[in-house]
Amino acid sequence: MQLDDFVPREQQMQMADAVQATIKDSAHLVVEAGTGTGKTFAYLVPALLSGKKVIISTGTKNLQDQLYHRDLPRVLDILKIPVKVALLKGRANYLCKYRLDVSVMEGRLRSRTQASYLQTIRQWSGRTDSGDIAEVRGVPEDAPVWPMVTSNVDNCLGAECPSYNGCYVMESRRKAQEADLLVINHHLMFADMALKESGYGELLPGANAFIIDEAHTLPDVASQFFGKSFSGRQLHELCKDTRSEHLAAGGDMSDLANACDHVEKAVNDFRLALGQQLGRLSWAQVKNKQTIKDVLDEMQSKLGTLSDWLEHAAVRSKGLENCWRRSQDFSHQLNVTTRSVDEDYIQWLDVHKRSFVFHLTPLDIAPAFQAQLQTHPSAWVFTSATLAINNDFTHFTRRLGIDKCETLLLDSPFDYARNAMLVAPQNMPDPNSEQYTETVIEYAIELIEASKGRAFLLFTSYKALRLAEKLLDGRIDYPILVQGNSPRDLLLETFRKEGNAVLLGTSSFWEGVDVRGPALSLVVIDKLPFASPGDPVLQARIDQIKKSGQNAFFDFQLPNAVINLKQGVGRLIRDVSDKGVMVICDPRLTGKSYGKVFLKSLPPMRRVIDVNIVKSFLEQL
Repeated sequence: MQLDDFVPREQQMQMADAVQATIKDSAHLVVEAGTGTGKTFAYLVPALLSGKKVIISTGTKNLQDQLYHRDLPRVLDILKIPVKVALLKGRANYLCKYRLDVSVMEGRLRSRTQASYLQTIRQWSGRTDSGDIAEVRGVPEDAPVWPMVTSNVDNCLGAECPSYNGCYVMESRRKAQEADLLVINHHLMFADMALKESGYGELLPGANAFIIDEAHTLPDVASQFFGKSFSGRQLHELCKDTRSEHLAAGGDMSDLANACDHVEKAVNDFRLALGQQLGRLSWAQVKNKQTIKDVLDEMQSKLGTLSDWLEHAAVRSKGLENCWRRSQDFSHQLNVTTRSVDEDYIQWLDVHKRSFVFHLTPLDIAPAFQAQLQTHPSAWVFTSATLAINNDFTHFTRRLGIDKCETLLLDSPFDYARNAMLVAPQNMPDPNSEQYTETVIEYAIELIEASKGRAFLLFTSYKALRLAEKLLDGRIDYPILVQGNSPRDLLLETFRKEGNAVLLGTSSFWEGVDVRGPALSLVVIDKLPFASPGDPVLQARIDQIKKSGQNAFFDFQLPNAVINLKQGVGRLIRDVSDKGVMVICDPRLTGKSYGKVFLKSLPPMRRVIDVNIVKSFLEQL
């Protein structure tokens, strides 16, 4: 077999040689591979030929599936070598036969739609080999039925489960242990490191090499898993599972059902007490309010009462015994995440429309990650299209505590100078002005008409996105697709199919989105992607950096914004024949001295000021 679309690239060969040497020497390598390098094949080939056990970790489950189901089979078919490969996801991605049986038996669903989804899953369960819920078609990823038919670390019964012998999670782990090359994702890797789930801690010690793709996301994912969190949703799920297990065990303890009602009311009351403001809040700013104190105490008290009743009920079934253990664990987690005063952690709240999450996030993850590198003295390869700031990797390596490593910076093989234009519109207002988004849209409309649609409009906030949606309504004759109105994959599929659509997106469309060919010829970015100054985690890290005598803006905020901008710019040119225009509207790009750091970190596109030249280029496309 040959790859019809394969084109030899010097950068790909350089990366493959470097990965091969790193695996052989059990060394550490950090490599930025620009768009079009072909980094996936550049690490797959030496990994498969190494004869060692290799774990490859990707940034998302979508990339994990793409690597395992598309890229890996193609390479294996060419190499013709007997290598055992496996795919492993977190337990919530696999059907739980026991929980499916309980849900079917209980038969109480809120709507006909959810009942239909459950029937679809039940029919699929009779023919699946892997139990991977990604196989299911016709049931949305966010459907409420999924937590009812999958397990998590809280509600899994483990070896005491009636369906343990046919457990898809255990089977997938067995295959993972036997594989020469295992494909996981960052969340699962850190779950293993932090020993969050029983059994996952057995994966990493057996590997000779780790290849971390989309490594630019690693510091943020590491912060989640080296910290602690606890959510109102966990309490609601505990109450729901308690009712189901109670019903299966006879359903004659009315006090147990009443205790569940009281816990759920206390959780809902706490959410109401937090008010209407959504997003990330500093726990220090709200915890001393008397209403918050009162409802928090009530929630802890009602959870304690439920735990007492579950202790009496635990002898009736393994399911109720599991609920009792969870209630005890949750009581501890609630206390730790709300009472802790550890100065090495940031206490904050993530407030959603109907729920909330308490977080304890480490200020500095470098010591914890460095300890993991020492615990697993294997080869480590970190790669992404966006790791360097102005040709320097210090920001990335310092955040993860990577002391000694080889670095490799590979430019994209694409001809950006010929195929792409970079436009920084003149006379734009201050990004904080009320008229800013309106000015951006007025400028964008002119170019959208020239490109006949075929555009991404990327925003740094949902507020700006929603305003842009209103401003575009009735102003252009092209299909308008908006993030949040449909699932991301469906929006992208529609965008490619239409061929002349305009897609409005925020953070999730800045990276991991691949639209090749003429369907996309224009990308407009409204602002430089600096993190919100009101974010409690960012503010705490800024304060820490200042205390250490460093410059928080230049040492932390600016590098992070550069990485994010590089990701957004990377949406434009995805293939050797792609052509297009990148518009960065923020006047700080050219008006502030630090704008040069952004410009030096971007591909070498032609800088154009005259809008007529831009329009002519787009019209020719």
